[in-house]
Amino acid sequence: MRYIFCLILGLWPLALSAQNWEDRQIFRGAALQDAGANADAVQLRILSSTDTAFFTPIIHRFLADRPSVSIEYLVAGSAQIDHIFRQDPTQYDLIISSAMDLQFKLTNDGYAQPIEDLVTPDWAQWRQSLFAFTSEPAAIVIRRADFDGQPIPQTRQELIEALRARPEVFRNRLGTYDIRRSGLGYLFATQDARASETYWRLTEVMGNLGTRLYCCSGDMITDLANGKLAVAYNVLGSYALARSETASALTVVLAADFPTTMMRTGFVTASAPQPDLAKEFIRHLIQIQTEAVDPESFLLPPLIQSQTIPAQSTITLGPALMTYLDTLKRRMFLKEWTRAIIR
Repeated sequence: MRYIFCLILGLWPLALSAQNWEDRQIFRGAALQDAGANADAVQLRILSSTDTAFFTPIIHRFLADRPSVSIEYLVAGSAQIDHIFRQDPTQYDLIISSAMDLQFKLTNDGYAQPIEDLVTPDWAQWRQSLFAFTSEPAAIVIRRADFDGQPIPQTRQELIEALRARPEVFRNRLGTYDIRRSGLGYLFATQDARASETYWRLTEVMGNLGTRLYCCSGDMITDLANGKLAVAYNVLGSYALARSETASALTVVLAADFPTTMMRTGFVTASAPQPDLAKEFIRHLIQIQTEAVDPESFLLPPLIQSQTIPAQSTITLGPALMTYLDTLKRRMFLKEWTRAIIR
Protein backbone atom coordinates (compact mmCIF):
# COMPACT_ATOMS: atom_id res chain seq x y z
CA MET A 1 0.00 0.00 0.00
CA ARG A 2 2.85 2.36 0.90
CA TYR A 3 4.50 1.53 -2.43
CA ILE A 4 1.35 2.42 -4.34
CA PHE A 5 1.02 5.67 -2.41
CA CYS A 6 4.63 6.62 -3.19
CA LEU A 7 4.15 5.68 -6.83
CA ILE A 8 1.11 7.97 -7.06
CA LEU A 9 3.07 10.80 -5.47
CA GLY A 10 5.87 10.23 -7.96
CA LEU A 11 3.55 10.29 -10.95
CA TRP A 12 1.42 13.21 -9.77
CA PRO A 13 3.79 15.98 -11.00
CA LEU A 14 3.90 14.30 -14.41
CA ALA A 15 0.11 14.22 -14.57
CA LEU A 16 -0.09 17.89 -13.69
CA SER A 17 2.54 18.73 -16.29
CA ALA A 18 0.75 16.76 -18.99
CA GLN A 19 -2.41 18.79 -18.43
CA ASN A 20 -0.62 22.02 -19.28
CA TRP A 21 -0.06 21.31 -22.95
CA GLU A 22 -2.47 22.77 -25.46
CA ASP A 23 -0.69 20.60 -28.02
CA ARG A 24 2.32 18.29 -28.16
CA GLN A 25 3.87 17.03 -31.39
CA ILE A 26 7.01 15.09 -32.30
CA PHE A 27 8.66 15.98 -35.61
CA ARG A 28 11.31 13.59 -36.96
CA GLY A 29 13.99 14.06 -39.57
CA ALA A 30 13.97 11.83 -42.66
CA ALA A 31 16.35 9.27 -41.11
CA LEU A 32 14.01 8.85 -38.13
CA GLN A 33 10.69 8.30 -39.87
CA ASP A 34 10.72 4.72 -38.60
CA ALA A 35 9.73 5.26 -34.96
CA GLY A 36 12.12 2.53 -33.84
CA ALA A 37 15.11 3.86 -35.72
CA ASN A 38 18.04 5.39 -33.88
CA ALA A 39 16.61 5.71 -30.40
CA ASP A 40 19.67 7.78 -29.43
CA ALA A 41 18.93 10.52 -31.97
CA VAL A 42 19.30 14.14 -30.88
CA GLN A 43 16.04 15.77 -29.81
CA LEU A 44 15.32 19.45 -29.45
CA ARG A 45 12.59 20.49 -27.00
CA ILE A 46 10.72 23.70 -27.79
CA LEU A 47 8.22 25.27 -25.41
CA SER A 48 6.07 27.72 -27.36
CA SER A 49 2.88 29.78 -27.29
CA THR A 50 2.53 29.61 -31.09
CA ASP A 51 -0.05 27.19 -32.47
CA THR A 52 1.58 24.13 -34.01
CA ALA A 53 0.03 24.78 -37.44
CA PHE A 54 1.95 28.05 -37.71
CA PHE A 55 5.28 26.49 -36.74
CA THR A 56 5.07 23.24 -38.70
CA PRO A 57 6.53 24.70 -41.95
CA ILE A 58 9.39 26.27 -39.98
CA ILE A 59 10.22 22.95 -38.29
CA HIS A 60 9.98 20.94 -41.49
CA ARG A 61 12.38 23.30 -43.23
CA PHE A 62 14.82 23.04 -40.32
CA LEU A 63 14.70 19.23 -40.28
CA ALA A 64 15.15 18.99 -44.05
CA ASP A 65 18.87 19.65 -43.54
CA ARG A 66 19.08 17.61 -40.32
CA PRO A 67 17.68 14.14 -41.04
CA SER A 68 18.90 12.65 -37.76
CA VAL A 69 17.26 15.26 -35.51
CA SER A 70 13.81 15.23 -33.93
CA ILE A 71 11.89 18.10 -32.36
CA GLU A 72 9.37 17.89 -29.54
CA TYR A 73 7.10 20.92 -29.88
CA LEU A 74 5.09 21.77 -26.77
CA VAL A 75 2.36 24.43 -26.83
CA ALA A 76 1.05 26.29 -23.77
CA GLY A 77 -0.50 29.67 -23.07
CA SER A 78 1.88 32.61 -22.90
CA ALA A 79 1.32 33.08 -19.15
CA GLN A 80 1.61 29.35 -18.50
CA ILE A 81 4.96 29.17 -20.26
CA ASP A 82 6.57 31.48 -17.74
CA HIS A 83 5.30 29.34 -14.84
CA ILE A 84 6.11 25.98 -16.46
CA PHE A 85 9.61 26.99 -17.46
CA ARG A 86 10.56 28.53 -14.13
CA GLN A 87 9.50 25.32 -12.36
CA ASP A 88 12.08 23.27 -14.28
CA PRO A 89 14.24 25.31 -16.68
CA THR A 90 16.58 22.39 -17.44
CA GLN A 91 13.95 20.55 -19.49
CA TYR A 92 13.76 22.89 -22.49
CA ASP A 93 16.12 24.07 -25.20
CA LEU A 94 14.10 26.95 -26.60
CA ILE A 95 11.35 29.22 -25.29
CA ILE A 96 9.21 31.00 -27.89
CA SER A 97 6.39 33.32 -26.91
CA SER A 98 4.28 36.28 -27.96
CA ALA A 99 4.40 37.75 -24.43
CA MET A 100 7.36 40.08 -24.90
CA ASP A 101 7.33 41.33 -21.30
CA LEU A 102 7.51 37.84 -19.76
CA GLN A 103 10.21 36.82 -22.25
CA PHE A 104 12.20 39.93 -21.43
CA LYS A 105 11.98 39.25 -17.69
CA LEU A 106 13.11 35.64 -18.13
CA THR A 107 16.10 36.90 -20.11
CA ASN A 108 16.83 39.60 -17.56
CA ASP A 109 16.64 37.00 -14.77
CA GLY A 110 19.45 35.01 -16.38
CA TYR A 111 17.47 32.18 -18.02
CA ALA A 112 18.82 32.82 -21.56
CA GLN A 113 22.25 32.31 -23.06
CA PRO A 114 23.74 34.67 -25.67
CA ILE A 115 24.37 33.98 -29.34
CA GLU A 116 27.21 36.39 -29.99
CA ASP A 117 27.58 35.93 -33.75
CA LEU A 118 23.93 36.29 -34.75
CA VAL A 119 23.33 39.29 -37.00
CA THR A 120 19.97 40.98 -36.48
CA PRO A 121 18.81 44.61 -36.06
CA ASP A 122 19.54 46.15 -32.67
CA TRP A 123 15.84 46.86 -32.11
CA ALA A 124 15.03 43.16 -32.64
CA GLN A 125 17.27 41.74 -29.91
CA TRP A 126 18.23 42.26 -26.30
CA ARG A 127 21.82 41.70 -25.24
CA GLN A 128 22.24 39.08 -27.96
CA SER A 129 20.10 36.73 -25.87
CA LEU A 130 16.46 37.46 -26.73
CA PHE A 131 15.59 37.64 -30.42
CA ALA A 132 12.49 38.89 -32.23
CA PHE A 133 11.51 37.11 -35.44
CA THR A 134 8.02 38.41 -36.30
CA SER A 135 6.17 41.71 -36.21
CA GLU A 136 2.45 41.22 -35.53
CA PRO A 137 -0.26 43.82 -34.94
CA ALA A 138 -3.19 43.47 -32.58
CA ALA A 139 -6.38 43.56 -34.64
CA ILE A 140 -10.09 44.24 -34.33
CA VAL A 141 -11.86 41.39 -36.11
CA ILE A 142 -15.41 41.98 -37.25
CA ARG A 143 -18.15 39.66 -38.50
CA ARG A 144 -19.32 41.40 -41.66
CA ALA A 145 -22.94 40.23 -41.40
CA ASP A 146 -23.34 42.27 -38.21
CA PHE A 147 -22.22 45.44 -40.00
CA ASP A 148 -24.32 45.01 -43.13
CA GLY A 149 -25.19 48.52 -44.32
CA GLN A 150 -23.06 50.03 -41.53
CA PRO A 151 -19.58 51.57 -41.75
CA ILE A 152 -16.73 49.36 -40.53
CA PRO A 153 -15.04 51.12 -37.57
CA GLN A 154 -11.41 51.98 -38.24
CA THR A 155 -10.45 53.37 -34.83
CA ARG A 156 -11.24 52.56 -31.22
CA GLN A 157 -13.43 55.67 -30.94
CA GLU A 158 -15.42 54.59 -34.00
CA LEU A 159 -15.82 51.15 -32.46
CA ILE A 160 -17.16 52.74 -29.26
CA GLU A 161 -19.69 54.72 -31.29
CA ALA A 162 -20.77 51.62 -33.25
CA LEU A 163 -21.31 49.61 -30.05
CA ARG A 164 -23.29 52.39 -28.39
CA ALA A 165 -25.46 52.91 -31.46
CA ARG A 166 -26.70 49.29 -31.67
CA PRO A 167 -26.32 47.64 -28.25
CA GLU A 168 -28.96 45.01 -29.09
CA VAL A 169 -26.68 43.62 -31.84
CA PHE A 170 -23.56 43.39 -29.70
CA ARG A 171 -24.85 42.41 -26.27
CA ASN A 172 -23.00 39.25 -25.14
CA ARG A 173 -21.39 39.06 -28.60
CA LEU A 174 -18.09 40.83 -27.95
CA GLY A 175 -14.83 39.03 -27.22
CA THR A 176 -11.36 39.87 -25.94
CA TYR A 177 -8.52 38.29 -23.97
CA ASP A 178 -8.95 37.43 -20.32
CA ILE A 179 -5.82 39.29 -19.30
CA ARG A 180 -5.76 37.48 -15.96
CA ARG A 181 -4.94 34.28 -17.88
CA SER A 182 -3.26 35.46 -21.07
CA GLY A 183 0.24 36.91 -21.01
CA LEU A 184 -0.18 38.37 -24.49
CA GLY A 185 -3.58 39.78 -23.61
CA TYR A 186 -2.08 41.51 -20.57
CA LEU A 187 0.74 42.92 -22.70
CA PHE A 188 -1.67 44.31 -25.29
CA ALA A 189 -3.95 45.80 -22.62
CA THR A 190 -1.17 47.57 -20.73
CA GLN A 191 0.33 48.95 -23.94
CA ASP A 192 -3.08 50.18 -25.09
CA ALA A 193 -3.68 51.86 -21.73
CA ARG A 194 -0.31 53.62 -21.94
CA ALA A 195 -1.11 54.93 -25.42
CA SER A 196 -4.54 56.45 -24.85
CA GLU A 197 -7.44 56.85 -22.43
CA THR A 198 -9.69 55.61 -25.25
CA TYR A 199 -8.78 52.09 -24.19
CA TRP A 200 -10.50 52.46 -20.82
CA ARG A 201 -13.62 54.00 -22.37
CA LEU A 202 -13.81 51.11 -24.84
CA THR A 203 -13.28 48.57 -22.04
CA GLU A 204 -16.15 50.05 -20.03
CA VAL A 205 -18.49 50.03 -23.04
CA MET A 206 -17.58 46.41 -23.75
CA GLY A 207 -18.12 45.52 -20.11
CA ASN A 208 -21.58 47.06 -20.10
CA LEU A 209 -22.51 44.95 -23.13
CA GLY A 210 -21.39 41.66 -21.57
CA THR A 211 -18.03 40.79 -23.11
CA ARG A 212 -16.88 37.16 -23.39
CA LEU A 213 -13.32 36.55 -22.16
CA TYR A 214 -10.91 34.17 -23.89
CA CYS A 215 -7.53 32.59 -23.34
CA CYS A 216 -6.38 32.85 -26.93
CA SER A 217 -6.95 34.34 -30.37
CA GLY A 218 -7.89 31.06 -32.06
CA ASP A 219 -10.97 30.56 -29.89
CA MET A 220 -12.16 34.11 -30.51
CA ILE A 221 -11.80 33.71 -34.28
CA THR A 222 -13.71 30.42 -34.17
CA ASP A 223 -16.60 32.07 -32.33
CA LEU A 224 -16.59 34.93 -34.82
CA ALA A 225 -16.84 32.46 -37.68
CA ASN A 226 -19.78 30.59 -36.09
CA GLY A 227 -21.67 33.77 -35.18
CA LYS A 228 -21.29 33.68 -31.39
CA LEU A 229 -19.28 36.89 -31.61
CA ALA A 230 -19.80 40.00 -33.70
CA VAL A 231 -16.51 41.72 -32.73
CA ALA A 232 -13.27 40.51 -31.18
CA TYR A 233 -10.84 43.10 -29.83
CA ASN A 234 -7.03 42.82 -29.71
CA VAL A 235 -6.93 39.53 -31.61
CA LEU A 236 -3.46 38.47 -32.70
CA GLY A 237 -3.13 39.79 -36.23
CA SER A 238 -1.36 36.80 -37.77
CA TYR A 239 -4.03 34.38 -36.57
CA ALA A 240 -6.85 36.63 -37.71
CA LEU A 241 -5.40 37.20 -41.17
CA ALA A 242 -4.73 33.49 -41.69
CA ARG A 243 -8.35 32.65 -40.89
CA SER A 244 -9.85 35.53 -42.82
CA GLU A 245 -8.34 34.19 -46.03
CA THR A 246 -10.67 31.18 -45.79
CA ALA A 247 -13.47 32.76 -43.75
CA SER A 248 -14.75 35.50 -46.06
CA ALA A 249 -17.29 36.48 -43.42
CA LEU A 250 -14.61 38.22 -41.35
CA THR A 251 -12.94 41.61 -41.71
CA VAL A 252 -9.61 42.34 -40.03
CA VAL A 253 -9.08 45.96 -38.96
CA LEU A 254 -5.75 47.37 -37.82
CA ALA A 255 -6.77 50.34 -35.70
CA ALA A 256 -5.82 53.57 -37.45
CA ASP A 257 -5.58 55.65 -34.26
CA PHE A 258 -2.75 53.83 -32.48
CA PRO A 259 -2.04 50.33 -33.76
CA THR A 260 -0.31 48.08 -31.23
CA THR A 261 2.31 45.76 -32.73
CA MET A 262 4.21 43.11 -30.83
CA MET A 263 7.27 41.09 -31.82
CA ARG A 264 7.28 37.34 -31.22
CA THR A 265 10.53 36.38 -29.51
CA GLY A 266 12.65 33.33 -28.75
CA PHE A 267 15.71 32.46 -26.70
CA VAL A 268 18.02 29.54 -26.01
CA THR A 269 17.72 28.53 -22.38
CA ALA A 270 20.74 28.86 -20.11
CA SER A 271 20.53 25.14 -19.24
CA ALA A 272 19.59 23.88 -22.72
CA PRO A 273 20.33 20.14 -23.12
CA GLN A 274 21.15 20.82 -26.80
CA PRO A 275 22.54 24.39 -26.81
CA ASP A 276 24.33 24.27 -30.18
CA LEU A 277 21.32 22.84 -32.00
CA ALA A 278 19.04 25.34 -30.24
CA LYS A 279 21.23 28.21 -31.45
CA GLU A 280 21.00 26.81 -34.97
CA PHE A 281 17.22 26.92 -34.68
CA ILE A 282 17.27 30.58 -33.62
CA ARG A 283 19.51 31.37 -36.60
CA HIS A 284 17.06 29.45 -38.78
CA LEU A 285 14.17 31.55 -37.43
CA ILE A 286 15.96 34.81 -38.16
CA GLN A 287 17.00 33.69 -41.64
CA ILE A 288 13.64 32.29 -42.67
CA GLN A 289 11.81 35.38 -41.42
CA THR A 290 13.91 37.73 -43.54
CA GLU A 291 13.76 35.71 -46.75
CA ALA A 292 11.08 35.79 -49.42
CA VAL A 293 8.97 32.69 -48.73
CA ASP A 294 5.69 31.29 -49.97
CA PRO A 295 3.00 32.97 -47.80
CA GLU A 296 0.62 30.05 -48.32
CA SER A 297 3.00 27.61 -46.63
CA PHE A 298 4.56 30.07 -44.19
CA LEU A 299 1.85 31.67 -42.09
CA LEU A 300 3.77 33.80 -39.61
CA PRO A 301 4.49 37.37 -40.73
CA PRO A 302 8.09 38.52 -41.23
CA LEU A 303 10.04 40.64 -38.80
CA ILE A 304 10.40 43.45 -41.31
CA GLN A 305 7.04 44.15 -42.93
CA SER A 306 6.73 45.23 -46.53
CA GLN A 307 3.90 47.58 -45.62
CA THR A 308 4.54 50.64 -43.49
CA ILE A 309 3.91 50.19 -39.78
CA PRO A 310 4.43 53.31 -37.63
CA ALA A 311 7.58 52.86 -35.55
CA GLN A 312 5.85 54.23 -32.45
CA SER A 313 3.25 51.44 -32.61
CA THR A 314 5.74 48.60 -32.16
CA ILE A 315 6.38 47.50 -28.58
CA THR A 316 10.13 47.79 -28.08
CA LEU A 317 12.48 45.34 -26.42
CA GLY A 318 13.70 47.16 -23.34
CA PRO A 319 13.38 47.54 -19.55
CA ALA A 320 10.08 49.46 -19.91
CA LEU A 321 8.46 46.10 -20.71
CA MET A 322 8.77 45.15 -17.05
CA THR A 323 6.84 48.17 -15.75
CA TYR A 324 3.51 46.38 -15.50
CA LEU A 325 5.10 43.17 -14.23
CA ASP A 326 5.72 44.92 -10.92
CA THR A 327 3.48 43.14 -8.42
CA LEU A 328 1.72 46.28 -7.18
CA LYS A 329 1.23 47.79 -10.64
CA ARG A 330 -0.09 44.50 -11.98
CA ARG A 331 -2.53 44.13 -9.09
CA MET A 332 -3.83 47.67 -9.58
CA PHE A 333 -4.14 47.30 -13.35
CA LEU A 334 -6.06 44.03 -13.07
CA LYS A 335 -8.33 45.59 -10.45
CA GLU A 336 -9.21 48.48 -12.77
CA TRP A 337 -9.64 46.18 -15.75
CA THR A 338 -11.87 43.78 -13.81
CA ARG A 339 -14.04 46.66 -12.60
CA ALA A 340 -14.44 47.90 -16.18
CA ILE A 341 -14.96 44.64 -18.11
CA ILE A 342 -16.78 42.29 -15.73
CA ARG A 343 -20.38 43.01 -14.78
